[in-house]
Amino acid sequence: MTTPLTESAIVSRLRAAGCVFAEDEARLILATARTPADASAMVDRRAAGLPLEHVLGWAEFCGLRIAVEPGVFVPRRRTEFLVREAAALLPPRPVVVDLCCGSGALGAALVAGLEEYALHAADVEPAAVRCARANLAPLGGHAHEGDLFAALPDALRGRVDVLLANVPYVPTDDVALMPPEARDHEPRVALDGGPDGLDVLRRVTAEAARWLAPGGHLLFETSERQVPDAVAAVERGGLSAAVRTSDEFYATVIVGAKPV
Repeated sequence: MTTPLTESAIVSRLRAAGCVFAEDEARLILATARTPADASAMVDRRAAGLPLEHVLGWAEFCGLRIAVEPGVFVPRRRTEFLVREAAALLPPRPVVVDLCCGSGALGAALVAGLEEYALHAADVEPAAVRCARANLAPLGGHAHEGDLFAALPDALRGRVDVLLANVPYVPTDDVALMPPEARDHEPRVALDGGPDGLDVLRRVTAEAARWLAPGGHLLFETSERQVPDAVAAVERGGLSAAVRTSDEFYATVIVGAKPV
């Protein structure tokens, strides 16, 4: 029988491993573990560098508990700003698409509390699609595996009211500078946006207008330094562009709008 770890023992172990928020993490591990053996294994995995969300099996996002498997991109708190901006644009009974969906967190958070909607999500990573299906099924949502728009049902063309595109936007040379939790445990395809970080975004903006309904919107995150090039990509795609920033979330979101 495994001797239960005390909270103080877990905190000490996590601190030694370099976990800055060891006290909070210890409480979450103890609250999530089903048995003392589970808790011990979770501490070992966290101390070895696995992201806390992968250790717990879930991430908190917009007040929801989102299932997150190892090898799946962990939703960032700053991305809650993107969801907040998108929520302000929802028409009645919206058709929502979460592109590059990872765990499906953005789509799930956006429709939470709505009564009528259609929700679709897509990702190229099989592990992400499995995870998104688990998160979206209770909401009546659908997750599709494939490369960007190619994964979506053709029936959605010209009908999407809100298109969330959490595209990778880290320049290739900067991926090595990311925290080990991200670069070692999240899929490279979810992080690497090409030489200037905008390769995937350009592919999305080139097609987005064909999938959006009249008056529909495309929303994505980017960095401050990428804003001019990202705006130019949106406008080349036939959409107007507006830049939204948040000091609270330290986030920059670009909103592309299709004419009515």
